[in-house]
Amino acid sequence: MRALIVEDDSRIASDLKTALESAGFLVEVCADGEEAWFLGDTEDYDLVVLDLGLPSMDGLSLLKRWRASGRELPVLVLTARGTWEERVEGIDAGADDYLPKPFRIEELVARARALVRRSAGRGAAVQQVGELTLDTNRMTLAVRGLPVSLTALEYRFMAYLALHRDRVIPPTELLEHLYGDDDARDPNALEAVVARLRRKLGRDVIGTRRGFGYYLEGEGQ
Repeated sequence: MRALIVEDDSRIASDLKTALESAGFLVEVCADGEEAWFLGDTEDYDLVVLDLGLPSMDGLSLLKRWRASGRELPVLVLTARGTWEERVEGIDAGADDYLPKPFRIEELVARARALVRRSAGRGAAVQQVGELTLDTNRMTLAVRGLPVSLTALEYRFMAYLALHRDRVIPPTELLEHLYGDDDARDPNALEAVVARLRRKLGRDVIGTRRGFGYYLEGEGQ
């Protein structure tokens, strides 16, 4: 999953990046409100962690502009004040969740995972898809009860397919959420990931609809 951290405190941003990467996210960091508005308006993220006190454009104004333009990306708002009036204002502006500073990194990661699941219409931490069991908290995957060792990239691929298992996922969408703006956004790289996963999980787990994309077998695609 792809996350954008919008935070102008470099220490906090670094801590958040490390924590979310350890939780399986592909993370980008931005410290400026105007730049963040552009990124959120032109790129697809599974999660945004948004500080309210930003240069160029404050977080609430940024969030309102995203929502006014129809951007529905899940947003977790951070604030140094955290009064109930400010929380109400943030929720009214379109925030999906709210966390006052100081906070525990563990709580932020738990809220981030829950937001991603809810935005995909999946409430449970453990996702059962056919013979697959994906635990989004432990970042583990098992087939018929047997654990399978995955790289971080392979886990992101399987987690994305599991959370969006009601549809066929186009390769372009998978590349964006797996690699972001990395130079490795190459269809051949994606095919290599699929080939490795089929060797590990079995060839009947990941299905392909030619010209459309990938899906998990057993979901009526």
